Amino acid sequence: MRIVLAEDSTLLRDGLTRLLVDEGHEVVAAVGDADDLVAAVARHRPEVVVTDVRMPPTNSDDGLRAALEIRREFPTVAVLVLSQYVEKRYAAQLLADRSEGVGYVLKDRVAQVEDFLDALDRVAAGATALDPEVVRQLMSGTSRTDPLSRLTPRERDVLHHMAQGHTNAAVAQRLHVSQSAVEKHVNAIFDKLDLSDATGYSRRVLAILRYLGS
Repeated sequence: MRIVLAEDSTLLRDGLTRLLVDEGHEVVAAVGDADDLVAAVARHRPEVVVTDVRMPPTNSDDGLRAALEIRREFPTVAVLVLSQYVEKRYAAQLLADRSEGVGYVLKDRVAQVEDFLDALDRVAAGATALDPEVVRQLMSGTSRTDPLSRLTPRERDVLHHMAQGHTNAAVAQRLHVSQSAVEKHVNAIFDKLDLSDATGYSRRVLAILRYLGS
């Protein structure tokens, strides 16, 4: 796939570029600040953007704001955000409009090459890829009175994996249960979260957003 990479650390940027090229991807631009990132996307129209959150010119949330701008201006471009820490507000912002083709992973995940590449592939395919630690910390603020409290432990496990962007088949494999069992749990989740009237993929997105935003 064609990728634009944005990372202000020259060492990490070069390392990521080498990794992606070795995996057969084309890094059409590798930049060090948010302004250059937006310009590179406009110029090259890549399939995926991989960007840090904190970047020049202000070294605050420039990379995240650039990612949000890219998702508005170039909706077909998938975005995988890398961050040193879990930033709940940023993760919620990325998912606020639509969860398709977006990911948020911690930089430590890059060292686990297979996990990083799996997240990249899922985002490029239009799915959601969230670092398990991001999901865990987002869940830490869940209110006990929230409808999520009606879920059984197994249903919460299923929803946890759904929030990372896994399909029913992948959830079944990870939980060592049948796909039909996962589908029953998913339907129960929709019922308990009062999403039965929603249709198709929107129910899955709404369930994930409720899980992350609670």
